[in-house]
Amino acid sequence: MSDLPQSMTAIVIRVPAGAAERGPEVLVPEMRPVPVAGRGEILLKVAAAGINRPDVMQRIGAYPPPPGAPDIPGLEISGAVVALGEASGRFRIGEKVCGLVPGGGYAEYALVHETNALPVPAGLTMVEATALPETFFTVWTNVFERGGLAAGETLLVHGGTSGIGTTAIMLAKAFGARVVATAGSDEKCAACRRLGADAAVNYRAQDFVAETRSATDGRGADVVLDMVGGSYVERNYQAAAIGGRIVQIAFLEGPTTRLDLRPLMQKRLIHTGSTLRPRSPEEKALIANALLENVWPLLEAGRCKPLIDSTFPLHEASKAHERIDSPDHIGKIVLTL
Repeated sequence: MSDLPQSMTAIVIRVPAGAAERGPEVLVPEMRPVPVAGRGEILLKVAAAGINRPDVMQRIGAYPPPPGAPDIPGLEISGAVVALGEASGRFRIGEKVCGLVPGGGYAEYALVHETNALPVPAGLTMVEATALPETFFTVWTNVFERGGLAAGETLLVHGGTSGIGTTAIMLAKAFGARVVATAGSDEKCAACRRLGADAAVNYRAQDFVAETRSATDGRGADVVLDMVGGSYVERNYQAAAIGGRIVQIAFLEGPTTRLDLRPLMQKRLIHTGSTLRPRSPEEKALIANALLENVWPLLEAGRCKPLIDSTFPLHEASKAHERIDSPDHIGKIVLTL
């Protein structure tokens, strides 16, 4: 579009020389050129951008963007289509969409491959829509595709009040599964139960292995969704049912551990995992299509919706990161423009 500006405000990671820490204060506004849509891409005027744990990892220098991705953080956006790249015909100018991006979300304009974008579900605000892509893509591909969660089975989800956790609880319940969620306080456990969890375990005061077994009449969990790693790996094996599937999506406690592998064989467990950000647009498109078919009807029917913790203006991205760094948030944190 000829009336697009040449420059825009974006949030970048600017680390002072000699800085030992990379706290939220390194997120600062900067003027950048408005990106140009390439083949198969659409350009969005961003209405909102989601805050996610990978953004924090990028901020602290532990998760660099994949080759070709912008250095601007931000993995999910919503907004109106303002320009189409070559061979882009899935959406029209002015259409409101949300999308999964490999970076660049913390900005006034951002590119998304059209196959990784989805229409904003009817009845959802733009803030709610921007909270969908990263968590719903992640939960769908890990819990339902890799973990194979089926109706009547039990999901154990750690971090039940995180963006991933709240999404996992809602979707698992929507598809007929039972849910045991862990969280770090009684207040957060109550929030998990309000979202539909059948049992919630305060991991600071209770043993999630014992509580999971108690909630399942001794069987254990059929699927475990874990972002903790470290000492949780061995305990996940103990909490899993025979034939259980443990799906690893992060390692907040660290990627290395010592463990007894005998339960892996004795219970015939599967321990798998995946990352989402480095996948190709074609791989992400398969997940998008599955969500459009299986999950978007649930959203439009009001059977589930993302839980929003708080919103911050774009220029207050550092405050949004302070919020996600705190143990108090419940649900998604969103930047608004």
